[in-house]
Amino acid sequence: MDQENLNIEKEVVKVLKTIYDPEIPVNIYDLGLIYEIEARENGKVRIVMTLTSPNCPVAESLPEEVHEKVQALEGVEDVELHLTFDPPWSKDMLSEEAMLELGLL
Repeated sequence: MDQENLNIEKEVVKVLKTIYDPEIPVNIYDLGLIYEIEARENGKVRIVMTLTSPNCPVAESLPEEVHEKVQALEGVEDVELHLTFDPPWSKDMLSEEAMLELGLL
């Protein structure tokens, strides 16, 4: 992977850390909702993400927010966003930072 794609992926992570699940006071990246980020040639970014549950109250708005904020990044021409529930999200996917924030450590 070239340096430009690595930089785009780093910027995507930064912007994802500004998006919060409204039910849990932790950003979606540290919650473990992002399964994959791949910056491809020509400014295309592929993201595979999940929600805490299929019945999540922000099932429509959260992926839209992710798409809009990543699309707005410099160097990003297109965002391919895939929502999946396989594997289903669990608390095991929380980052150490998230576990500290939630008092689980």
